[in-house]
Amino acid sequence: MVYLKLSALAGTLAYAVSLCIAVDISVSSTGGNATNGHQYGFLHEDINNSGDGGLYAELIRNRAFQISEGFPATLDAWHSVNDAKLSLRNLSTPLSDVLVTSMNVASTTKQGEVGFQNDGYWGMDVKAGKKYSGSFWVKGAYSGRFVASLQSNITGEVFGTASIQSRSRPDQWIEHGFDLTPSKDAPSSNNTFVLTFDASGAGNSSLDFNLISLFPPTYKGRKNGMRSDIAEALEQLHPTLFRIPGGNMLEGLTNRTWWDWKKTLGPLRNRPGFSGVWGYQQTNGLGLVEYLEFAEDLGMEVVLAVYDGLSLNGDITPQAELQAFVDDALDQIEFVRGPADSKWGSVRAELGHPEPWSLQYVEIGNEDWLAGAPEGWETFKNYRFPMFLDAINKAYPDIQVISSGSSFDGYNIPKAAGGDYHVYAEPDELVLEFSKFDNATTPHLIGEMAAVHPNGGTGWDGPQQPFPWWIGAIGEAVSLIGYERNADRIIGASYAPIIRNMNRWQWPITMIQFTADSVTRSTSWYVWELLAAHPLTETLPTTSDFSPLYYVAGKNNRTGGNIFKAAVYNSTDGDDVPVKLSFEKLAPGITGELIILTGPADPYGINSPYTGVNVVKTNKTTIRADNNGIFHFALPNLSVAVLDTSAPNIPSME
Repeated sequence: MVYLKLSALAGTLAYAVSLCIAVDISVSSTGGNATNGHQYGFLHEDINNSGDGGLYAELIRNRAFQISEGFPATLDAWHSVNDAKLSLRNLSTPLSDVLVTSMNVASTTKQGEVGFQNDGYWGMDVKAGKKYSGSFWVKGAYSGRFVASLQSNITGEVFGTASIQSRSRPDQWIEHGFDLTPSKDAPSSNNTFVLTFDASGAGNSSLDFNLISLFPPTYKGRKNGMRSDIAEALEQLHPTLFRIPGGNMLEGLTNRTWWDWKKTLGPLRNRPGFSGVWGYQQTNGLGLVEYLEFAEDLGMEVVLAVYDGLSLNGDITPQAELQAFVDDALDQIEFVRGPADSKWGSVRAELGHPEPWSLQYVEIGNEDWLAGAPEGWETFKNYRFPMFLDAINKAYPDIQVISSGSSFDGYNIPKAAGGDYHVYAEPDELVLEFSKFDNATTPHLIGEMAAVHPNGGTGWDGPQQPFPWWIGAIGEAVSLIGYERNADRIIGASYAPIIRNMNRWQWPITMIQFTADSVTRSTSWYVWELLAAHPLTETLPTTSDFSPLYYVAGKNNRTGGNIFKAAVYNSTDGDDVPVKLSFEKLAPGITGELIILTGPADPYGINSPYTGVNVVKTNKTTIRADNNGIFHFALPNLSVAVLDTSAPNIPSME
């Protein structure tokens, strides 16, 4: 069966392939193009509670009762224990200038244990033997002990406790830290954090609390770091590019609420709330430094996006007022990569990072062709992008500056700059884009890319698929292979959005889905992982046509291997596609590892986070070239494959 919509596409994307006639591919040993080495990555922003409540490991929701332009302070996620009265107060002496609202906890009986609990981001994962590190700030007269615990929200069973001697004072905010190690696993994630105190020891039977925090063990042990299981799923993708701080989040809802990197630095008590663009408050706990540390931990090159004076509501900064944002971008770049004795490099050093981070790519804005169009796009081309480009080129001539639009958006991008191409599409459309960059002269980042709609679906305004699905992942593979064929002019490709909290989300198609205690790798995850695991340092010319077999060949000069990557999209009648593959100057009898990914019989099959069943099958075999140096193998319909000859002591015809 051919899974194409009934249109002229059928004649374009599929033609008869006989099982008796193999696709004969010869790969030259020279004449290719060096790649830039940064081929696969992802974009992260706090959509789908993928930052707060997701990648950012903080377990307490609404930990500091933050206020922003879009969101007032609330008691969301907080509940009283033993009839304590909880209320919000703006004290004359707040915790900080930006955390001005705190929670007052009062006893109605003035005796006994009282307190509060927080049910986290839809539960908390509790594991025996793991150390949970917590802290809270308190103001008020209390001479007793606080008790922190992790408990079942269903049965009240206590899994671990910590007793903390009070040092609180009536006239000063005092931070209390503690470690809590559960003695047993919780049977589910329906758990809560509880903090209590003896009301009889409190001077007026009430205390004020703020910035109540609890972290599980984090990825790489980073303080204020990332959730380990999500970070590991991202690490296993072999990413080389990390676009931060996301797309729409950078722009903000208005020109007063854009993502201000300076407000994400330093101690958590000095970070205000941020009016997230996806319908909820953000903490700024996951800030610029945390992003850069994560990139460092995964060995990723950062694509740093800077705010360029355009916000989602169409607010446009006039030319006469734009220089302040240009200067802010230069400050941000200096913070990341400037010497420790520079103005902003010294700030970085004071925060514990005297050595600069690597920074090769800076993107100006996000999707300026979309927000406030057409005026916003015209101002971007006329004065906003030129001002940023000129300033950054003068200060940092080695940085690749990237436009937030592409040359396919009707923009004649200046030669010194690159473009950013975003594509959310049907699988058929992604296949049609296989050769899109064959004749491109401007370097491009594929800043956001995913299959989101089914073939023949209801279009952009219609519903997306509920989860990445197999034929969608194959469509992505075809585009990715097309990008690799042009890796001398493609900076890299980023999947977006990357992760989704199954309890609150705004965008269904993400590579990874998660709950408080589970992580699901989608069908797309397996495809991107395979292609990224076998990087090319040089593409090589080949002979043969494309469709339904789409492929790229090259070599990795670091491993000494020759590599062939391919995807089969809609072969006629679903037949296997036989392949005869030879690499010039490789000896007869050479071996290679052939890895083939196949999916379920239903091309709309998914890796459901509800069942945990992985529908992607991985088959690994070692195959040997014949006496003529030809590899013979067949690839099933709707499959992705890599053949890699990387191995020690590979014989060569050199």
